[in-house]
Amino acid sequence: MKKLFFVFFLSVSCALGQKQFSPSNAHSHNDYLQVSPLFLAHSQGFGSVEADIFLRNDTLFVAHEYKEIEPERTFGKLYLKPVSDVSQKNGGSIYKDSSKQLQLLIDLKTGYANTLPALVKELQPFENLLYPKGNVKIVISGSTPPANEFKNYPDFIFYDGRPGIQYTREQLERVGLISQSFKNYSSWNGKGVPVEKDRNKIETVIEQAHKMGKPIRFWATPDLSNAWKVLMNMGVDFINTDKVEELGIYLKNRKANEYLNTSFHTVYQPTYLNNDSFKKVKNIILLIGDGMGLTQIQAGVTANKGVLNLSKMLNTGFATTEASDTYITDSAAGGTAIATGKKTHNRGIGVDSADVPQISIATHLRKKGLKTALISSGDITDATPAAFYAHQPDRSMSREIAQDFLNSPSDILIGGNEKAFSIHSEELKSKGFGFSTTWSDLKTMKAPFVLLNDSKTSSIQNGRGDFLAEAFHKAVYELKNNPKGFFIMAEGAQIDYGGHATNLPYVITEMLDFDKLVGEALKFADSNGETLVIVTADHETGGLTLLDGSTKNGYVDANFSTSDHTGVMVPVFAYGPHSLNFRGMYKNTDIHAKLLRIIK
Repeated sequence: MKKLFFVFFLSVSCALGQKQFSPSNAHSHNDYLQVSPLFLAHSQGFGSVEADIFLRNDTLFVAHEYKEIEPERTFGKLYLKPVSDVSQKNGGSIYKDSSKQLQLLIDLKTGYANTLPALVKELQPFENLLYPKGNVKIVISGSTPPANEFKNYPDFIFYDGRPGIQYTREQLERVGLISQSFKNYSSWNGKGVPVEKDRNKIETVIEQAHKMGKPIRFWATPDLSNAWKVLMNMGVDFINTDKVEELGIYLKNRKANEYLNTSFHTVYQPTYLNNDSFKKVKNIILLIGDGMGLTQIQAGVTANKGVLNLSKMLNTGFATTEASDTYITDSAAGGTAIATGKKTHNRGIGVDSADVPQISIATHLRKKGLKTALISSGDITDATPAAFYAHQPDRSMSREIAQDFLNSPSDILIGGNEKAFSIHSEELKSKGFGFSTTWSDLKTMKAPFVLLNDSKTSSIQNGRGDFLAEAFHKAVYELKNNPKGFFIMAEGAQIDYGGHATNLPYVITEMLDFDKLVGEALKFADSNGETLVIVTADHETGGLTLLDGSTKNGYVDANFSTSDHTGVMVPVFAYGPHSLNFRGMYKNTDIHAKLLRIIK
């Protein structure tokens, strides 16, 4: 039964992964206790706010308890005037989008017989703003009249219904909402999911409300992000909160924090014939997923229905990433550590912490007779790829970085930033390099060459296509017959871009594209037998946390804790001869040292 419950929970989650929740689904509970009543919730785009009112001496006051009434905190001053002022600014609408409605839930704390007529009297001058004429919907809660008296009040008055009450059709037309205390069904604290027994009760109540055609809200719910998500998964229409800004931001980011995959790729099944051997390594393929941490990988696994090419690699380790001057590395220091085996300060390219140039592994191996290729799905002068050929104190020095390539070239350079290299095109040609900014030239170019095309280094979402796979195949084709072997570094640059943008669809589409490259590298390694494949990252970006998902549907829901890098260690995957050398935990500089020891 527990297994069936879990599967059901996931299926609901995935179904809602396709439904976009927004701040319109948020309810500001006890809104009058906020620093700025009405305005704070309105600024977040909330669909519902709540005010408790007391009638005293013919005046309606807003307060939590009768003894807390303050003379200046009247219902008119805190809500009716602000609603009127905002609506006037928006041409008669509470929101600039006139199709968007604001539910004003008014909890009568004194008896309805006297309080409701006083409220109606105060509302009547604003009737044109009130639903059904306007888009502010008044819903009465607390001390409400019996259902058979609903019709005795104007048609702009609606009522907060309760589960289990059998309303007539006429009465139901005046019910605007179904509400109940969450504690009537569960003592769940908001962590994990409610137990099955509680969940069944909650689901039943939600289903009953929806069969009546009414939205439902629970009060006294746990008020944290995991709870909000679970409530949305269960189908709750208004999420109750006292954390207005926090919930507003959470719901505004739903589109950027959810992803439902529709394009799944088949992964390669490795042979593992040479995986645990220590035979000679002739070729090294180093694949760097910029910004790729474990959660980015797990998001990709989930989106691709439970499997990636990466997940087929058996020999794994972890690399710590701190720079010489700070705990959180940037791509320059992280890339330099892998490329040169030396720690450097953030922003340093191919230099140590004192800005002394260091020899990259690409240069080391080229001196040993190996052919080399550097590929990036982003700017080829950016930090990670630049660390394999350039030596500059600051990553921003694109022109100088491009100049460094002339002094420490690779046989193939493919990526973006046409402008940085175009000024060197004649010098490159004089050194025997082909040079092009036209992607279609890739098929006919012969090594050595530089091909830079900015349109092909856009994001996957913006149509980059199979850039990485095509560039990789070209590099292998050109270099594979070299007797001494080759070294290829290929970077999936834009996993990092998606993390900086705190955009989950961006991250996952780039992660899946990078994994396709991993599959192509594994295929070649199996066909060759003397190739070592290393897959790692320079750092993690975004502090990505997975909140929900389904490998059955390819659905992922996540949250970012930052738009910058984090200090968590990154995985290292290895396949082929000497892949066992990369197990364990070590510094990112050790990757360089291990590779040099393997290629003697």
